[in-house]
Amino acid sequence: MSTRSARLTRSWSPTLDEATEGQYTPEAISETDETPPLHAVNVAPRWNESKTTIWKVTATFWCAFVMGSNDAAYGAIIPYLEIYYQKSYTVVSLVFLSPFVGYTVSAILSNLVHQTFGRRGITIIAPICHVTAFAVISVHPPFPVLVIMYMLVGLGSGFHNAAWNVWIGNMANSHEVLGFFHGFYGIGATISPLVATSLIIKAGWEWYSYYYLMTGAAAIALIYSAGAFWDETGSKYQQENPTFPGRGGALSQTRLALTYKVTWICAVFLFLYGGIEVAIGGWIVVFMTNVRHGDPFESGMAETGFWLGITVGRFVLGFVSPRIGEKLSIAIYLLLAIALELIFWLVPEFIVSAVAVAFVGFFMGTIFPGVVIVATRLLPKNLHVAAIGFAAAFSMGGGAVFPFMIGAIAQAKGVTVLQPILLAMLAVSLGIWATIFRLPQQEASHHV
Repeated sequence: MSTRSARLTRSWSPTLDEATEGQYTPEAISETDETPPLHAVNVAPRWNESKTTIWKVTATFWCAFVMGSNDAAYGAIIPYLEIYYQKSYTVVSLVFLSPFVGYTVSAILSNLVHQTFGRRGITIIAPICHVTAFAVISVHPPFPVLVIMYMLVGLGSGFHNAAWNVWIGNMANSHEVLGFFHGFYGIGATISPLVATSLIIKAGWEWYSYYYLMTGAAAIALIYSAGAFWDETGSKYQQENPTFPGRGGALSQTRLALTYKVTWICAVFLFLYGGIEVAIGGWIVVFMTNVRHGDPFESGMAETGFWLGITVGRFVLGFVSPRIGEKLSIAIYLLLAIALELIFWLVPEFIVSAVAVAFVGFFMGTIFPGVVIVATRLLPKNLHVAAIGFAAAFSMGGGAVFPFMIGAIAQAKGVTVLQPILLAMLAVSLGIWATIFRLPQQEASHHV
């Protein structure tokens, strides 16, 4: 494990000198004087410090598994949605876009849910959103209802993402544990296209039958995670994460988080990252079938290879990145992903494309956890849920918007547009991440 095993988690609060330099108003100074000191040093909890903590950690892993199982299934199911509902690429791509509504709502309400109901509330509300949506999808409703249900899926996933990235991000050895959390997302994402493709092609199931399994998995998440976090009430959360009196409560914390440069840098970066990840996973089956001329099962396995690459990368590189440094490692992984994406695009061989896209997944896998770690180090602890919830929702929003845009463009220009668009998105992501290096450490958390 990392040398950070015993590192301390420190929250940051403004000094009087910083306030007089224009970073804070006089009212803010008086308010902070009335609160307990936020710069106190606390020992970061370890994932295995008690049986209860292990239960909680494994519960978050299962929630991640459910999210991955849902998100990666789109790619395997989309060809059958087209046939079943008799819709074009553009219309069917609404199943990517509609969760963005849920993600947006979760970004606004996540901190409020934490302040009011604690993490217990997250473990009830988020899985109920998933159970309800998956159960309705499993009865193959009319297409407009299907779109609305995916909005509900986005709401549940948004709550999960904000809560568990922050909770784990403040642990000792957070990069490694976050790697496992996102790794379980990857396991779900790896298994689900394989399961969905096998059930549909080999076993003769209808596309919606897959959601019988998803309903059961979400029900397990509800029971398992609610039991684990039952003692994590709203009052307990408020004690651990005090807000500034007079600032208007939980929703104002979100507004305050948005005044920090690092919040916006991470949010925009993750917006592109989420778009790249889900666009590859969502459209690779169609690309490998239509452009690389693979059969449906082989093309489905190419998607499995991509998500397997992400999963292995999260488990393995989570131990490498802390030794390189999170900021630098993310830049290196992006450069390697760009090189592999060029191979994927320019070498028109099915096997080469399948291997290249698997390695793209491998190097991209640990980027999201790395961004979360960077954000938790640069932001005050009491803003973590609001800021990272906002950034995580942006990531999932990118995973909704860009696959939809690619579907709309593919309708007019063909699915070959996938590769140049992905390459451009990777290059822009690298440029955005470079701005993190240009922020002096002492200014990275300052207001914009």
